[in-house]
This record gives sequence, structure tokens and C-alpha cells, in this order.
Amino acid sequence: MERRTIYISAYDRKRLMKLIRDSFNNPDKNYLKELEKELNRGTEVEPKDMPPDVITMNSRVRLRDLESGEEMMYILVFPEDADFRNNKISVLAPIGTALLGYRVGDIIEWKVPKGIRKIKVEELLYQPEAAGDFHL
Repeated sequence: MERRTIYISAYDRKRLMKLIRDSFNNPDKNYLKELEKELNRGTEVEPKDMPPDVITMNSRVRLRDLESGEEMMYILVFPEDADFRNNKISVLAPIGTALLGYRVGDIIEWKVPKGIRKIKVEELLYQPEAAGDFHL
């Protein structure tokens, strides 16, 4: 699997690291470990300097599954705001962790029980930083 440079806003990194620390007693630490790995490998950017095509927290993104062709739209949120019926996916869900920091045009690969799933980031419909909403 190719590892691309991902970008994380300083504000998001701070809040996500707090989430990891506060969830220390979580019985399923695998999700937290994956998120921490992504945060540690990401390049930190001040919110005002975030490239406008990067998926950040509270971004709304349109994706396409490269195997099935299915298109989907998600909003990347903190666990307490997750609501699958409204396409709000937690950053702790495997797809949520996979999305964080990637850009429009990137192909995201991650392990699922049946192998590797490939999703292309087709369009960023909303990014808080690009909209001037630096503290969402």
C-alpha cells in the first residue's frame, strides 16, 4: 500500500490527541491506535494554511468505491457526533480514520475482512478551514 503525505490541522490534531488520551480505557484500542498512527505520520498545518482540497474534521466529501463504482457522501465527525443515517461518520470508524488528511483525487486503501478496499476522493463539498470556520 502506498503511503501518501497527509495533512492535519493543528487544531484537529490537538482535539484528536485529547480524544485518544480521554479514551484510554476504551475496550477496543485498535481504532485509537490507527488514528494515532495517522496523526503521527501527518504533516501539521495551521488551519488558515490548510490546502482547500484536504479532508479535515467536519469536512463533507464525495467518494467512489473503485471496485463497485458506488458513490457515497460522508461528513467526517468526532465520535459523539456520528450518525450513520445522516452520513456523519466517526473519525474512529475505519473509513473515518482512512479519510483524515487525504486530498481530492487521492485513492485511499485500507484493510477490510475481504482484503483491500480502494476508495477515490472525488470531491470535497465542504471543508471548515476553506470556509473560514477554523474552530469547528
